[in-house]
Amino acid sequence: MSEPTSLQDLTYTSNTGEEVSFAQFAGRPVLVVNTARHCGFAPQYATLQKLHEEYGPRGLAVVGFPCDQFAHQEPGSDEVIAQECRVNFGVTFPLSTKVDVNGSGTHPVFRFLKARSKGLLGSTVKWNFTKFLVEPDGVTVRRFAPATDPDDLAPIVEELLARSAQPGEDDSTTSTS
Repeated sequence: MSEPTSLQDLTYTSNTGEEVSFAQFAGRPVLVVNTARHCGFAPQYATLQKLHEEYGPRGLAVVGFPCDQFAHQEPGSDEVIAQECRVNFGVTFPLSTKVDVNGSGTHPVFRFLKARSKGLLGSTVKWNFTKFLVEPDGVTVRRFAPATDPDDLAPIVEELLARSAQPGEDDSTTSTS
């Protein structure tokens, strides 16, 4: 198989076992986050949910990828993870099955993202809640540290949505007289 040239060339498995293609998000910004319920950054789930609710209807896709590679902070089955995310944090944005973000078993999505966005210490994901904001072109990737509050991404998301909106799609850019 050839190397993907865009996030839209890739798929992931949802936490309910369905294969999901990123092609469905073509022309939209996508926020990919490696998550863990027992991490000190877990309260960010609520802020990610807020972004999903506020910007999802305008085109932003938020996708969480549970990962247990950092201090065993994401134990349990995909079903338990989904249920606890719903109950404890109100999560309704899509979650994948549990994945690896580093090492020989790195999920293809994270191989792609890491190759296009180096972190402070190289391409390795250093901890839970590393955020990757993929622009609507599916190629340009911006990386944000775990400590970055998802609310801090709102101005960038607004900019990407404004650039990707089709004429007449974004009511905030139309004027009334």
